[in-house]
Amino acid sequence: MNQNRLTLTQAFAEVSASSAGGAPFLIAYGATFIICGILSYMLAAEMAALIVLFQGGIALPLAFWLERRLGWGRMAADNPLRALSVQLAMSQALALPALIVAFQLNPRSIPVILAGLGGVHFLPYAWLHRTRLYIALAVAVAFGAFGLQLLLGAMAFHINLFYVGAVYWLAAPSMYRHAVQFRERKLETAVS
Repeated sequence: MNQNRLTLTQAFAEVSASSAGGAPFLIAYGATFIICGILSYMLAAEMAALIVLFQGGIALPLAFWLERRLGWGRMAADNPLRALSVQLAMSQALALPALIVAFQLNPRSIPVILAGLGGVHFLPYAWLHRTRLYIALAVAVAFGAFGLQLLLGAMAFHINLFYVGAVYWLAAPSMYRHAVQFRERKLETAVS
């Protein structure tokens, strides 16, 4: 059996450094949400909602590409947090059946539902990256989109797409700055 070479503190630092604190994902998904917001004014609501539903097919590869450019190294295969990190990253995929049902019932509900799922998805990252920034992001995305939905009704379909994208983009620099400290710790560990 393989022994982990990392302490738990080093494993946490490596997760944050290798992923640039999740900033690449916020940048990529922020861009696709904003593009979907623009498209929502040009396409029928059903078509726009369908594009929103599957925008991750473009955002995810872009996020991985950005992660390779912005992150500091790759996560070690023996990092004890690797499996958990992957499971957290992929957890939203399990909501796809519920999203398809929501699309069939009311396609205009997709943006606010995705915002709520995003909030649920981000909450554990507060622990994984050791920052309350992810708690603030989760609350802002989920409750902000919900509030807009209540206030704006049908018009929230368009606005929530821009809102989610903007919140992601506003959060990305903070997440990146937070991850810099773990890059420095990772470099210190590599030197010692």
